Amino acid sequence: MLHTSLLQTSFHASSLQSLTIRPSPAFWPEVAQALSSACIEGGADSRTYSGRDLSRWRVLVPAFGHARLLKTALGAMLPGAFIPPRINTLAALLQTLPPALNAPAVSSASERLMRLYAELRQHAWLKKIFSARRNTDLLPLAQTLLALSDELTQALLPSIREMALQEPSLREAGDIAQRWQAALEQLTPSSRQLLSDETQLVWSIWKSQLDGDDGLAMRFDQMLQFAEQADSPLAWISSVEPEPMERAFLAAYARRQPVLQISLDWGADAVASAYATAWPELIAACNDLAESKAPVHFDDLFASAEFNVRLPAGIALCAAQSIEDEAVQGAQTILDWLHAGKNQLAIVAQDRVVARRIRALLERAQVHVSDETGWKLSTTRAASAIAAWFDVVTQRGETTALLDFLKSPFVLADLPDKSAHVMAIEIALRRANVLGEWNSVIYALADNPPAQQIVSLLAQQAAIYAGRKTLRGWINAATALQALGMEHALNADPAGEQVLQMLQNIASEPSEQVEGIAQSSSADVLFSFPEWRALVNLQMDETSFISAAPDRRVVMLPLNGARLRHFDAVLLVGADSSHLPSQPQETLFFANTVRRELDLATRESRQRQQMRDLAELLAMSPTVVLSWQAHQDGEPNPVSPWIERLELTLARSGAAALPRHRALITERSLQPMPSAMPAPIASTLRPDRLSASGYNSFVACPYQFFATRMLRLTTLDELSDLPEKRDYGGWLHQILETYHNTVRDQAVRNDPVERVALLADISKQLFDKVIAKNAAALGYYARWQKVISAYVTWACEREVNGWNFVLGEQAYEKILPLNTGVITLHGRVDRIDENAAGERAVLDYKSNSVAVLNKKLKDHEDHQLAFYGLLSDVSVDAALYVALETTKEKIGDVAAQDYAQAQEKLEAHIKGTMQAISDSAPLPANGIESICQYCDVRGLCRKGAW
Repeated sequence: MLHTSLLQTSFHASSLQSLTIRPSPAFWPEVAQALSSACIEGGADSRTYSGRDLSRWRVLVPAFGHARLLKTALGAMLPGAFIPPRINTLAALLQTLPPALNAPAVSSASERLMRLYAELRQHAWLKKIFSARRNTDLLPLAQTLLALSDELTQALLPSIREMALQEPSLREAGDIAQRWQAALEQLTPSSRQLLSDETQLVWSIWKSQLDGDDGLAMRFDQMLQFAEQADSPLAWISSVEPEPMERAFLAAYARRQPVLQISLDWGADAVASAYATAWPELIAACNDLAESKAPVHFDDLFASAEFNVRLPAGIALCAAQSIEDEAVQGAQTILDWLHAGKNQLAIVAQDRVVARRIRALLERAQVHVSDETGWKLSTTRAASAIAAWFDVVTQRGETTALLDFLKSPFVLADLPDKSAHVMAIEIALRRANVLGEWNSVIYALADNPPAQQIVSLLAQQAAIYAGRKTLRGWINAATALQALGMEHALNADPAGEQVLQMLQNIASEPSEQVEGIAQSSSADVLFSFPEWRALVNLQMDETSFISAAPDRRVVMLPLNGARLRHFDAVLLVGADSSHLPSQPQETLFFANTVRRELDLATRESRQRQQMRDLAELLAMSPTVVLSWQAHQDGEPNPVSPWIERLELTLARSGAAALPRHRALITERSLQPMPSAMPAPIASTLRPDRLSASGYNSFVACPYQFFATRMLRLTTLDELSDLPEKRDYGGWLHQILETYHNTVRDQAVRNDPVERVALLADISKQLFDKVIAKNAAALGYYARWQKVISAYVTWACEREVNGWNFVLGEQAYEKILPLNTGVITLHGRVDRIDENAAGERAVLDYKSNSVAVLNKKLKDHEDHQLAFYGLLSDVSVDAALYVALETTKEKIGDVAAQDYAQAQEKLEAHIKGTMQAISDSAPLPANGIESICQYCDVRGLCRKGAW
């Protein structure tokens, strides 16, 4: 209902009039009516204009979305042609104004923050009080202090400016310092003593900010300067009470032009009786009593009024059984509303986790949700690319961080065949087990010049971030993003564009010295890279990213985002006690009593405003569903105490209870499709080359061979800080090849002592290099030193028996003809010996004991020796494994039995199986459990699901 007392009185200049309108869907039509009437009363000729020319008025609304609502209401009230008022927000209006006279250049928020941080980091006692282990831990403290300083400026600066114009005696009586001390007197003596350092810190920082280039103080000066130049009537529209600065602005404006302040009516007769009874804090009269010292008895306040408790229709509760149930119910409710023709829907996200799940379900149903709450800029892919680059710089090219960075779509976006280069880099670093450090990484890529050039570029750009720089210097260091091909890709992404703009806004552009005005010294303060990174992370966490919204039928917003807005239906998720009201933020330094004395926002005032936001939401929308999880972690989760109070009020008055809402989920019958063992057929993928390990894989499980050798889905080598057994085997192969070549080429006599010394010296040379890179290899070195003497003894005895070393580490290939095509066998033989009769033997080193190798050959689990016999370019008569682990201080060998026959059988089997693959034979996943438990592709064949 519109209070018409204002409209019955002529609107004189130099006046501030208030108009309250009850919260309802008719709010904006009533605002339009009030503006049209005020325009006529303000002097327009009603016979000529009929209230259609509102151009003389200036209207300030909370957000630009409200401007559209006002214009729509004016268009409905004034069909045909009319001239709308000048509608704007206060923030946007101030941006169009020149700076206040003689005002210094305003520092950016980041510059203010880092200037304060630079002061805080010089005081060791602060680190001790706030348990800061490093300087950057003080950055959140500096941010909190600045926020508190801004609160004090908002609350106290108008009084300071007003007192400056008063008589000296009045200024002394209203001194802000006295007001500050009076507020602190509200604390207990023990609290005052405990917080003495902290309160003095807050007071000193606030005074320093107020005396410096405080952007909030300069904004207030702009507001007052604009008010002094007022040339048209002003309508101020808001659902909340003006802040002290806004009140001072409106009062100053009203001294020159009429001001119409339009807000919501929270009188007892303007609010639904059920809300007024259940939530008496809503009522303006109750608020006035609550702020006084006298005790408030709300039952007595409403006892004299004969309330016929009635709840507006359209409100329902939805008690979900789990987070998924709440999300499914919410998504289905939105879909039902859309099918019913409702095109203005809202999801109020009290519980952000559930709201995001609802959004995912709706987008799966091809319903776009316009998210007005946004999410932290730090959670976007663009921000993660910046964070990955900072990781690379900090960790000096650590391999995992480097690979993560290179795989970002924003990095080297214009590089041809980028994915191939990145894969080559990853394979090379993993095979070499390079854990990081720029020089090591670059050296490991010596065989791939293009890849090496890419990493060298990264190392050059990372070097830019060394040392200490000013904020502007760190911003200029961001030119590395351009060199890395990131700037163009980030600009093409909405979130990336915002990231780049945020980095540029951290420090203002250097300006020329203005005569008579001291420039900020923040431009000369130096910061380290960890401090710069902490600042960027903090800014990204504090900045919201809101994606473009072409479809606005369904919007997601916070509770306060629904102020003065009308929707066809609203779904509020998170109506439980932990989300409604929202959990209050801890107010550092100040108790509520102190905040109340200083006219700062208190926990009670915030919750009261949130309660009004809820009541406004219920009153402005015809259909509202309040949902919550009735059970969490197996325990009952109560509904919000505000809802409980409302239900209790309805029950006491005998009114109908709040209805329960439950969306009907359409059931679908799915045809069961039982899983079966995969047995693919891929004749065209048969490999042209086959190694011993590949053949063993085929024998173990044809499907494993299909996935790893035919589809080439092999896993990459894992990076490890500790050397693995395969590394140990590789080192022994190098040592033994060098040893036997030396013995053969230099004709070292068969003297065990001399040969032990030779093998020990060769081993030391190799392990010295290995241990210099990774000290963890020392254990393997000690393990090998115990084997050296036993190995030399075995080798000398074998030489005495007539077998001499011929060659080692020799690569071979052999082509086997098939019915259709050929198959090429390939591999590297560890060692070949020959005796006086010309017989040859293949030897394969194994870092196992003789017992393990005996079992391996006895169980016919391995075909490696026979495979190597097929590879040799001459006939091989024998083959044996050499155990490089001692048993009773000795080592031995294990010979293959029926070696010639084994080679024949192996050749026939290879030809038969490879031809079968070419003939479209299936490749079943029939491996035994001992094979499957270590298989890299078990998740692909899904054994256990069939």
